[in-house]
Amino acid sequence: MEASVANNEEYQQESPTAEASAPETQADVDVEVSVEALQAQIASLTAELDAARENVLRAQADAQNARRRAEQDVEKAHKFGLERMVNDLLPVVDNLERALAAIDAGNESLAPVAEGIQLTLKSFLDSLARHQVVTVDPQGAPFDPQLHQAVSAVPNPDVEPNTVINVFQKGYTLHGRLVRPAMVVVAKAAD
Repeated sequence: MEASVANNEEYQQESPTAEASAPETQADVDVEVSVEALQAQIASLTAELDAARENVLRAQADAQNARRRAEQDVEKAHKFGLERMVNDLLPVVDNLERALAAIDAGNESLAPVAEGIQLTLKSFLDSLARHQVVTVDPQGAPFDPQLHQAVSAVPNPDVEPNTVINVFQKGYTLHGRLVRPAMVVVAKAAD
């Protein structure tokens, strides 16, 4: 009986080898299919990785742009935060200049008052200059519509047309930005 079991085992060992040749072709096909599937999956993952890298680069660029805009906004706020206050103080400068113009220079009793107003005006203008407030006084200069506001145009043959011949009110800039245009009279060609 043992001999028949041994023969049977030998037969079973030989038998799978005979049957194994047929499934190997199926296994080869499965390996090829799985290789193609893996290559497709690799291609898909590579495309996703490229898209993710592009999204990261865009997000970094957006963050950098937002940071730069915020820095520019802060810089502008520092530079031009005084604009409203400067606008409120300019009439004081105008009034001091008018007071000086109204004082009779020939009257010796008013000389100390004129000197006090002059020193106050100078101190005031120096303070404005420290904060980058610059006076626009275009007397005799060509008319510039970006800095001047023409109140009227007067024919004047002695002066070239579009030349400022009178300044009613000086203009001012803050860090190069116009705060108030100069109110001027402009020469025009004779009719």
